[in-house]
Amino acid sequence: MNYATIGTGWIVDRFLSALQQVEGNKCIAMYTREEGRARALAKKYNVDNIYTNLEAMLSNSQIDVIYIASPNNLHYEQAYQALQFEKHVICEKPFTSTLREAESLINYAIDKGLMLFEAITTIHLPNFKLVKKNLDRIGRIKLVQCNYSQYSSRYELLLNGETPNVFNPEFSGGALADINVYNLHFVTRLFGRPKAVNYIANKHANGIDTSGVVVMEYPEMIAECMGSKDTHGLSFILIQGEKGYIHVENGPNGCSKVYMHTREGEVRLDAQDNENILFYEVVEFNKILQTKNINRCYELLNHSRSVMQILEEARKDADITFKADKNPIGKRD
Repeated sequence: MNYATIGTGWIVDRFLSALQQVEGNKCIAMYTREEGRARALAKKYNVDNIYTNLEAMLSNSQIDVIYIASPNNLHYEQAYQALQFEKHVICEKPFTSTLREAESLINYAIDKGLMLFEAITTIHLPNFKLVKKNLDRIGRIKLVQCNYSQYSSRYELLLNGETPNVFNPEFSGGALADINVYNLHFVTRLFGRPKAVNYIANKHANGIDTSGVVVMEYPEMIAECMGSKDTHGLSFILIQGEKGYIHVENGPNGCSKVYMHTREGEVRLDAQDNENILFYEVVEFNKILQTKNINRCYELLNHSRSVMQILEEARKDADITFKADKNPIGKRD
């Protein structure tokens, strides 16, 4: 299948590296606002066409799939436009800025019979699937702790009076949307939607969250999801059951090392052999696209919708407002 990308950041580089490892796929076009920013990336992956006009790229009939890795606030508009041009869409996390946007995209993709995916590494990783497979072995689960902390160099810009996109409410930024979203995907994919969601956040003067803790309450379990872009910390996950616990080192993004502890001792769970964690989601999306397994696509979309519901509940609980909250939603055909 022929791909095109929107964005030129490091994540696009990693996506294209993963894409070239999956036979039968090729990136043939890139969209960027400034052509110079895409030249080196295009040369690295032998991409022939660089566009500075999005509609011109979407009009290219040779393109099958659009991969979107632009600022969060642009995800909805660009994904909607790609669907209008009959393209399948893979959109980076967070899927959209708001639940309304997510539901609008999902409904539109279903109406058009097109594939739409959220590019979230966690739930497609072999080690994550091993965690899910082995949950029963640690007994009834009572507590889950998730911590994804990664000090951001852009936080220093924020402290110095600048407003980088990732800390800008107009760009739908913040620690919850940028980093804690991985924790929410991890917990929700394993345990479903909670019955209650609360978010306690450290907020900058502009109203954006720089770190915080989401508490997800289930009938017999509590999950605590911590995400921080303003501190250094130890990223990890602990799933604690009555018969043992599962420890995921380095947090939910890569699930790089997983250990299960029971009365019988410690067992290492590991089925990942590719250093590029995006490889596994690319393999999954490619399989769905090639086999036209629309039901599998829609099941993944239902999961993304659930996470967006939790994200929005948490954000509203902490009184964090995005510009996108006030944007009108509706079809543009």
